[in-house]
Amino acid sequence: MDKHSYLSNGDTSALDAIYQQYLSDPASVDAGWARFFEGFELARTEFNALPGVKHAVGGGDSEHLRKEFKVLDLIVGYRARGHFFTHTNPVRERRKYEPTLAVENFGLSTADLDTVFEAGNEIGIGAAKLRDIIAMLEQTYCNNIGVEFRHIRQPEKAKWLEQRMEKVRNTPEFSLEEKKEFLFKLNQAVVFEKFLGKKFIGQKRFSIEGVECLIPALDWIIEHGAKAHDVKDVVIGMAHRGRLNVLANTLNKTYESIFTEFEGKDYEDALVEGDVKYHMGYNSRVKTESGKEVTLTLSPNPSHLESVGPVVQGMARAIIERHHGFDFRKAVPVIIHGDAAIAGQGVVYELVQMAGLKAYTTGGTVHIVTNNQVGFTTNYIDGRTSIYCTDVGKVTQCPIFHVNADDVEAVAYVMQLALDYRQEFGTDVFIDLLGYRRHGHNEGDEPKFTQPVLYKAISKHPDPREIYKEKLLASGTIEAGLAKEMEQQYQDMLQARLDEAKQIEKSKITPFLAHRWVGFERPDISAFDESPATGVAKKTLKAIGAKLTEIPEGKKFFSKLERILQDRARMMEEEKLDWGMAELLAFGSVAMDGKPMRLTGQDVERGTFSHRHAVVKVEDSEEEYMHLAHLSKDQGLVEIYNSLLSEYAVMGFEYGYAFYEPEALQIWEAQFGDFVNGAQIILDQYLCAAEEKWNAMNGLVLLLPHGYEGQGAEHSSARMERFLSTAADGNMQLVNCTTPANYFHVLRRQLARNFRRPLVVFTPKSLLRHPKCVSSLDDLAKGRFQEVIDDASADPKKVTTVVLCQGKIYYELLEKQQELGAEDTAIVRVEQLHPLPDKQLAAVLKKYSNSTRTLWVQEEPANMGAWMYMQMNFTEHPVLSAYKLQRISRKASGAPATGSSVRWAMQQKSIIEEAFTDRVVGKDGKSTKSKARA
Repeated sequence: MDKHSYLSNGDTSALDAIYQQYLSDPASVDAGWARFFEGFELARTEFNALPGVKHAVGGGDSEHLRKEFKVLDLIVGYRARGHFFTHTNPVRERRKYEPTLAVENFGLSTADLDTVFEAGNEIGIGAAKLRDIIAMLEQTYCNNIGVEFRHIRQPEKAKWLEQRMEKVRNTPEFSLEEKKEFLFKLNQAVVFEKFLGKKFIGQKRFSIEGVECLIPALDWIIEHGAKAHDVKDVVIGMAHRGRLNVLANTLNKTYESIFTEFEGKDYEDALVEGDVKYHMGYNSRVKTESGKEVTLTLSPNPSHLESVGPVVQGMARAIIERHHGFDFRKAVPVIIHGDAAIAGQGVVYELVQMAGLKAYTTGGTVHIVTNNQVGFTTNYIDGRTSIYCTDVGKVTQCPIFHVNADDVEAVAYVMQLALDYRQEFGTDVFIDLLGYRRHGHNEGDEPKFTQPVLYKAISKHPDPREIYKEKLLASGTIEAGLAKEMEQQYQDMLQARLDEAKQIEKSKITPFLAHRWVGFERPDISAFDESPATGVAKKTLKAIGAKLTEIPEGKKFFSKLERILQDRARMMEEEKLDWGMAELLAFGSVAMDGKPMRLTGQDVERGTFSHRHAVVKVEDSEEEYMHLAHLSKDQGLVEIYNSLLSEYAVMGFEYGYAFYEPEALQIWEAQFGDFVNGAQIILDQYLCAAEEKWNAMNGLVLLLPHGYEGQGAEHSSARMERFLSTAADGNMQLVNCTTPANYFHVLRRQLARNFRRPLVVFTPKSLLRHPKCVSSLDDLAKGRFQEVIDDASADPKKVTTVVLCQGKIYYELLEKQQELGAEDTAIVRVEQLHPLPDKQLAAVLKKYSNSTRTLWVQEEPANMGAWMYMQMNFTEHPVLSAYKLQRISRKASGAPATGSSVRWAMQQKSIIEEAFTDRVVGKDGKSTKSKARA
């Protein structure tokens, strides 16, 4: 609320008393009052002599003084509520809001309209008649632009907006050449859609018709950003509506390639399944009118609205770090939303809350809503409770601009103002482009079924190009033939490109970030047969270990933390490492190789299970210290951040970062693996499918704590069965390591090959401190990741049962094996589930030629875990099918685990005992239990 707004209810005598006090001694009153009364005195001396003018300022006239304050309240009212009374809706009347901005609602009357008020100085027009003050406020706040900014709590931001908007009355002035450029871009937007509708009748294209101003809007962001702010990168995310137009007329994707996609031709690359044309990404470099070059990147997206938002943010952050030295002003993320989606999709709220966090900030995002006033068939009044679809922007005190999408000059002005604000204050801005949707949800849909009144109005409404053309003609800005000439030339060019497209035999999907992936190749499945060497020289490991365990001079840590550092130093001396130490050495070795390394997620700095302590606090302070950032002056960038309590948006962000940065070890860790399903859309639509759909590799690593330890249904399972059900042809790597060394090597392997695939690591909990889950320093210094670990203690001649397993249950099976002295049983660990190391497995199983049973033992229920995946692979494999794989597990269940620790213990004991119980296999392949071994 404005600092003067309470004054309208002030006591008249009190106001007069303050004024009289000011007249006696100006220094005796508050500085704000002094400035105000100084203005009254100026008005009284300079304006009272003017003939025919009534003045509110008279010597000591407290009634006139009260009216001044009421005019100030009126000004505040327009600033705060003017957006309710704008002309921003191009196709229907706006809803009515009370109270209005009528002068009577501010204690004034029409009799005051010709009175001159000093309050006009507040809006920069000097002392003025009330009617002139109102006219200025109407033009500024209630015309084709509405602005919400009074919720912003930083006065300097609100004042910046006030001054910028009131100075020009939110009424832009553009040069003749700029106006012609707007017409040119509108011509492209309108004619392109009409051409597609005519040439590809009935095909879905999700046209931009109704919000064609988006094309000149984006053009103006790029032009103004480059010229005024030296912006080098613009990273765009959007859903399907209008995407083809943006690809063609903003990013300059060739028209013939788009037309080829409409023709539905097969792809050149047999390994690519492809995607619909309005999901594809693109990257280009454009030269602006000012002569500066800007790189434009449009991220591919699925049909899951708003999922691309965090992906774009991650890409933008990677660009800012990689190319611009953390100068956030050089790269601008632009996210284009639909009105129904921005209000209805929860990931938007997560994304907005990330905007100001040091782990995820990109210096502010330009959010543009292409507001169709309908979602599929749902009316806007049924699609949200909030007044505006953009109200989420108020959560983080962002300015919100509402603009009539039929007014291209107002749209361009708002884009410029919003971008200037973003560059000045480094925060998000929201722009609500109020338009409509010319057709139904898609071009074959009939919208009059559900919005008959609205679509009757839309059918008669001219497009923005026609509106702007008539405006320019009426003002004499252009000649009558210019618009027609523009249209014909563009039509002819499109037809020529279509003719060329018809000659193209197959479509090609080029990786949208090909320039960032030079030297990387899509692998054949045989590339996974054996891992590359990933050992690190012992001398280097010891040097890293010394840095990781030191207490910096002048700093004191919490006593327990100092003991942890001492224990780690002892591990390095004894060369016996636990999980946490091996992990830190992997991170450190990547950094020492000069590669960036980034880890985020909930509680990752310490680690959910207090095993990592990668970022520590200096005792009795909030100062943080990260040993991994102080290894060497030439090391790679290391970033480790605790995230907000989000899976969906945070994983999407890290996935986007990895899209752009193939050379980084990019990791997201779940607090518990069970919570990864909060990001299921990112997993399904991006992680496992992006390369097949969009020909785009990604090397994101997921760490998912997994293991049945009596903690209930929500703290036991990372749902590996879901990952395995979508695993095919090496689209991702799924591992469950049982030794610190193997974990060390699989992390390093991620950067050691000339390709990238997502890596999902099902990480341990109890094994973090298990006395047998240790590795020697030599294990890290030599060798490579082992996809299969054979039973080193087994004598193949004595083995009659081979137990295959993965994860922590190995140690429980090992304990039982040693307890029983079961020399007839070999326990083989399948460390990599996908791609399944079939050749290695076949070689191991062949070694045990006397074996009569092959078991798959898991602690997950029968319908979960890896059982069904293993069964399918054994059954269909030409060699492995010879081994009749049998299952030992918990029974099938809807919930992953029991909530009873007692029942859990009984189930776990049963599984382990059953693995060492003799079985006889009948003719039907089913096994029946006989007696347990002594």
